[in-house]
Amino acid sequence: MSVGVRVAVVGASGVVGRMMVRILEERHFPVADLKLYATARSAGTAIPFKDAQVIVEETGEAVFDADLVLFAGGDDASRRLAWGAAERGGVAIDNSSTWRLDPRVPLVVPEVNGAALQRHQGVIANPNCCAVALVMALKPLHDAVGIRRCHVATYQSVSGGGLDNMRALLAQSRSLLEVPDALEGGDLQRIAGAAGAEVPVAFNVRPQWRWEANGDTEEEAKIEAETRKMLDADVRVTVTTMRVPVLVGHTLALHLELERPLDPPAARSVLGAAPGVEVVDDPAGGRFPTPLLAAGRDPVYVGLIRPDRAEAHGLRLVVCSDNLRKGAALNAVQIAEHLLAAGRLSARTRAAMP
Repeated sequence: MSVGVRVAVVGASGVVGRMMVRILEERHFPVADLKLYATARSAGTAIPFKDAQVIVEETGEAVFDADLVLFAGGDDASRRLAWGAAERGGVAIDNSSTWRLDPRVPLVVPEVNGAALQRHQGVIANPNCCAVALVMALKPLHDAVGIRRCHVATYQSVSGGGLDNMRALLAQSRSLLEVPDALEGGDLQRIAGAAGAEVPVAFNVRPQWRWEANGDTEEEAKIEAETRKMLDADVRVTVTTMRVPVLVGHTLALHLELERPLDPPAARSVLGAAPGVEVVDDPAGGRFPTPLLAAGRDPVYVGLIRPDRAEAHGLRLVVCSDNLRKGAALNAVQIAEHLLAAGRLSARTRAAMP
């Protein structure tokens, strides 16, 4: 018998859900019992955990039996079940956008605003994947010299849209490569579109989110609002989001207007001391942040730190992170680890899984 936590993962068959299961194992989270849930279509799927194969069940009120429920799926499951889990004494950590801006719900990146976990009422929101990387870079700089304004352009991988988006990129790429003439100026959009996309992402850069009435995408609105909530500061944030033909790893280009001057060497020092941040900034030596560098790794990589000469106290930098790990699954598990360490997540004595 061992002390551990009864854990449920909802949306376990998707890319984020599978990553949550993997990270629970990698970080030796004290799981006494693991239950995996997804839609009826995915029920019966087997997902490895340690030396066992855990069978996915259809999502329902059985999640209320868990001490910790990690929601990795869409908004619907957490909207129906998150508060029910909380009311029965569990903790729900939700990766969807459902509760992020709810005043009752802390929106948390542990390295940035972990203290907000002290006021949780049973439901905690995991931020947007780009907002996570953004605040990891902004918080240490804001603490050091203050930030007045932040212009962000994101270059987001297709895995942010789920497994179907990853498959679509691969299918579109194969379609183009099978027609050599297309690569010599042929109808790229028509050929890639034959693989199932009106505006293909293969060999392309495009927005891929719902448009709002004010002309912004839903993604841009999320990043701006969530960043303000987590920083809890009067920083003006403007965001442009684009989808790029990369499988895993998001890239952000930041232009900052600072309250006080901070030269690049000092900025590197500040960022290098921040937990969870790794400075990779030697362009002449071929070292700078890329999504390929970030993929499969936990740090938020920061580099190409240079003055922005259009501002009196301006700074430019590039940020990359694995959107499935720190941008989603890893951050959720880190939240759970913080709760457990603070005694705000129950651990039961149960037979541990093999």
